[in-house]
Amino acid sequence: MVVSGRQTGRPTLEEVAARAGVGRGTVSRVINGSPRVSEHAKAAVDRAVAELGYVPNRAARALAGSRTDAVALVIPETEARLFAEPYFLDIIRGVSAELADADKQLLLTLIRNDKERQRFEQYLAAQRVDGVLLVSVHGDDPLPDQVRALGLPAVLNGRRTEAEQVAFVDSDNVGAGRSAVAHLAGRGRRRIATITGPLDMYVARCRLDGYRQGLAEAGLVADGQLVATGDFTEEGGRRAMRELLDRSPGLDAVFAASDVMAAGARGVLKESGRRVPEDVALVGVDDSAVARHMDPPLTSVRQPIEEMGRTMARLLLQEIAGASEEEIAGAPEEQPHRVLPTELVVRDSS
Repeated sequence: MVVSGRQTGRPTLEEVAARAGVGRGTVSRVINGSPRVSEHAKAAVDRAVAELGYVPNRAARALAGSRTDAVALVIPETEARLFAEPYFLDIIRGVSAELADADKQLLLTLIRNDKERQRFEQYLAAQRVDGVLLVSVHGDDPLPDQVRALGLPAVLNGRRTEAEQVAFVDSDNVGAGRSAVAHLAGRGRRRIATITGPLDMYVARCRLDGYRQGLAEAGLVADGQLVATGDFTEEGGRRAMRELLDRSPGLDAVFAASDVMAAGARGVLKESGRRVPEDVALVGVDDSAVARHMDPPLTSVRQPIEEMGRTMARLLLQEIAGASEEEIAGAPEEQPHRVLPTELVVRDSS
């Protein structure tokens, strides 16, 4: 056929998309029989295929149809942290339930060092899984892009930046920080500190942004002395709380970016003679078992962690079902994402 005066070989997927007036991903899903396409779009693609005489690449289609029925869930953490933090266990529970319903095997992979990362990359290159779910990914982590370059569908828990190019499932982390501070300010607190997560993670920066927005909305001035960086661990929460008390002993509230860090902060406050909530109000994030079992029980911003795991698995299964010859070659296309709402759960700590 001739396109813009240029003689070409067989029609391409992009030419079909242009003729049908839809995106390349939609054409891919129609050709591969995905149910995620409207009847109108399907009819337009079918017409364009017939008019252009498009014939799918059989080798690529055959590769797309060669399934292992296994999905890798990658968590770049140690066993100690995996089992100490309810967040990871809830994600695993949601992912596992959804994959079990689809008769897919779950391969749980912990990556603790460069050697294990290289071994996992070799494993992926051998096409031993149909797709990859990634949790706790830092901003400079190239693994999601490497997975996509290998032609494997991937879905992130959270995202590396606002402009994330890989499919992801996240929660409203800015809203989490904003609602926590609004609650504390509404209770009359005026020296509200925060313990952030590691700031090379987008989730931590978003919760910090929400904290700052909450202060502005409450008419409170942001003070850098009231911000301390943690690492989402209990010990990190303890270190950050000591730092905050050294800098600002008059603080009257703390928003910790995770329940686990809030538990560490609670220990330091008790050691320093501060009563919770009488002297210092405390709010966390996750609404985990940690929050419910603290003394006093912790006010926390609930994010639907198990549902995030289920949603990640559903998106990945849809991506696997709609994998096209273009995706196998590693070509980029617009990736789906979901941002789930958060909710403040008020308990006795605030």
